Amino acid sequence: MTAGAAISRRALLAAGAAVGIGGTLMPARTGLARVPAAFEPTQRLTLSAGETELRLLGPDRPATRIYAYDGDQFRLVRVPRGTRLEARFENGLSEASTVHFHGIRMPNEYDGVPTLTQPVVQPGGSFTYRIPFDDPGTFFFHPHCDETGQAGRGLVGVLLVEDPRDPAFDTEHVLCLKDWRLDDRGGFLPMSEPDGAAKAGTFGATRTVNGRVHLDLTAPAGGDVRLRILNVDSTRVMDIGVEGAEAWLIAIDGHALPPVPMDTLPDGIWRMGPAQRIDVQVRMPMEGGPVTIGDYRASDVFTFATIAAAGRVRRPRRGGPLALPPPKLPLPDLKAAEFHSFTLQQATDAAVKDTGLPPEDPLAKALIDSLCVGGATYWSIAQQSWPTGEARHLPPPLARMEAGKSYRIEIKNETRYPHPVHLHGHAFAVLGSSKGRLPKHFADTVLTQPGEAVEIAFVAAPGDWVFHCHILEHMETGMMGWFRVV
Repeated sequence: MTAGAAISRRALLAAGAAVGIGGTLMPARTGLARVPAAFEPTQRLTLSAGETELRLLGPDRPATRIYAYDGDQFRLVRVPRGTRLEARFENGLSEASTVHFHGIRMPNEYDGVPTLTQPVVQPGGSFTYRIPFDDPGTFFFHPHCDETGQAGRGLVGVLLVEDPRDPAFDTEHVLCLKDWRLDDRGGFLPMSEPDGAAKAGTFGATRTVNGRVHLDLTAPAGGDVRLRILNVDSTRVMDIGVEGAEAWLIAIDGHALPPVPMDTLPDGIWRMGPAQRIDVQVRMPMEGGPVTIGDYRASDVFTFATIAAAGRVRRPRRGGPLALPPPKLPLPDLKAAEFHSFTLQQATDAAVKDTGLPPEDPLAKALIDSLCVGGATYWSIAQQSWPTGEARHLPPPLARMEAGKSYRIEIKNETRYPHPVHLHGHAFAVLGSSKGRLPKHFADTVLTQPGEAVEIAFVAAPGDWVFHCHILEHMETGMMGWFRVV
């Protein structure tokens, strides 16, 4: 997708091309899946992308013009499990965009990937998404065109699918972690630099939680706190840890797992890349100091939140943590599963295949919108890179699969950098890693470390689904492919 360094040019092109554009773009995908005719919305909303101001550098410093949905930083949408949502996206930006509901199992034509699943939404245009929310948990939504630029400027929303079966926590806090690429006047620096895009990514120096440097939170002494922590940064891998209280990891990417004491994890932290989320239960001490939550990845710990006691819980709970109901997801048949292996690589002329779709394929003549391709190629999956620069033809799928069939996928990282790998439209089982660091769990994004092989499994759903690194510069400079499921 788009390299952030060229945003101003693309924004100008998009604005010029979109004069007089309005109306609603309805599904017109050229792929394979179709929405069930029986879909009946139970809830409707409008998501309008545009600009707003936020004082990210501090209350007495210059404001920054950020992107946001409905003028609300990290727009929060709460829906009950089982909701059938009709969401009308209105593009008030000066460049093209779409919406991807990250981690949601949905009809393929509402997945938000330009060309592959829908037309790009030009400035002044709109598109209506119809999404079933069958899986409870912590999710989010974001663009899938010029994602480094648009999400880098803040165009991210939080989606909480609530389950009436969940245990009752005394307090809940939603924490969105994001860096910002800002100069000392609050303006944006280039979102992508070649040296960053070709290595670990281009980092922001202004670190925030919910748009602030630090949050002072409260919870009753002895109470149980649910923390929904989202890494919505474009680049940074984080090591999340809790000090001052008992804490358990209770969900990954929205999906419950048997509670794991944080202290028993390697180094007492959970390592999460961009796009990953965790739910953590904290049991506040009856006496003693505050609880701190931080990113311990660097020697200079980023303590982004402190929870202080405010009053006491009426009836302190005894015993273990409050387990969430187990997820109800399609379970892959591991014995019958078909195996594929994909290697994440640096792209070189010798390593990248120059291939295209066969002429008879319905997508063979489809061109990726020029606003949604990056400027250079640095990365590949299985010797194949997503188009960049002047190349705009879709590459062939990495694999062709059969709907309803089980698949085991090995993801091998042969680079020097970590890659959080996301598969659209599926919740997959993480079976384990060659480094032995991962518990078995369900997820939609899995972090692969340098030199590591991670194995996942899933039951394939019909459609054309992209498979990519969620360090956005890596995705936009080649590390993306797709699976065709028929």
